[in-house]
Amino acid sequence: MIIESKIGDFEPEYLIKLNFYNNAIDQQYRLHHDAPPLVLYCVKKNKVVAEYALNGLQNPISVSEYQLTESLPEYLREELPSVEVIAVGLASELSTE
Repeated sequence: MIIESKIGDFEPEYLIKLNFYNNAIDQQYRLHHDAPPLVLYCVKKNKVVAEYALNGLQNPISVSEYQLTESLPEYLREELPSVEVIAVGLASELSTE
């Protein structure tokens, strides 16, 4: 399963990258009986734009919104880092590799 999360709104270009990942995994790792589920999570999606972007793609890809902090109780929200803090942490981790 390939899951990609974005910290911003859905952009059609994200599907090109996800499709690339799927093709690479198909050739390198996937067995003939494995299902090819691909999921892209974004903070916000425009349904019409997502439908146009997905139309015609061979690989089954799902685009969904997430709302993590809005559904958490207040006491947990205060304990978790913000999306911005996580993004900075991930960026620094990637730059050291």
